[in-house]
Amino acid sequence: MTAPPPASLSREMALRVGLAARTLPDVAPKQLLAVLLDKLGSPLTEDKLAAVTVDQLKSALIQADGVESDQLQSPAAIPQLKEAVRYLWGEIGADNDLPDAEAYADGDLPDSIRVAVASNDGEQADGHFGSCQRFLVYQVSKSEARLIALRSTLGSEQAEDRNVARAGLIADCQIVYVVSIGGPAAAKVIRAGVFPVKLKGEEPARAVIAKLKDVLAGSPPPWLAKIMGVSAEERVRFQTEEEDWAA
Repeated sequence: MTAPPPASLSREMALRVGLAARTLPDVAPKQLLAVLLDKLGSPLTEDKLAAVTVDQLKSALIQADGVESDQLQSPAAIPQLKEAVRYLWGEIGADNDLPDAEAYADGDLPDSIRVAVASNDGEQADGHFGSCQRFLVYQVSKSEARLIALRSTLGSEQAEDRNVARAGLIADCQIVYVVSIGGPAAAKVIRAGVFPVKLKGEEPARAVIAKLKDVLAGSPPPWLAKIMGVSAEERVRFQTEEEDWAA
């Protein structure tokens, strides 16, 4: 019979740690668990594991007693560390009900816009721009919306400027919905041509997109009308103020 995980560790967390350890060179699950508990404190939670970055994991392992650090310092270890972090996040190896992307080709949805949603869990709008695990990307028109891509943010952890890298992931989008975003990060997102919209709280991403679809079908605020390609003359008639809609 398999021994249960420590009282401070749920079976879900134990599975993530075990799978992550298997990807790392000469790191046993017990060693990785000890490193994580030392770094993050007890008990381990989904929020704590979701905040672990590749650099943090690499640094903690190199400094840990009993862990062979030579291989971890090699450039060849980066893909292994990235995969380990994905396991810790629950992005792979655990059932977190990730949705499937729907088929889409340019021109399928005329007069549509592309929208990103910062997400951590399933098809939820529950992510902070700087720490979300992925962006859900939707193509949205007045009459239809499709989830066309799920873009992991893991690769941005090795970038010189993570916010710039994250903005680059969604540079083909016109809007990004986030639970929160800092001022400097927002400036970089806007510089990439994306309009950040802060949500009041977490909610299903489909509900966020449904509200946007209704706005597109009605009287969008001037900034959104501009994104949609509406002429300046037509935008004059829109009465909804940008801040009222975004709120």
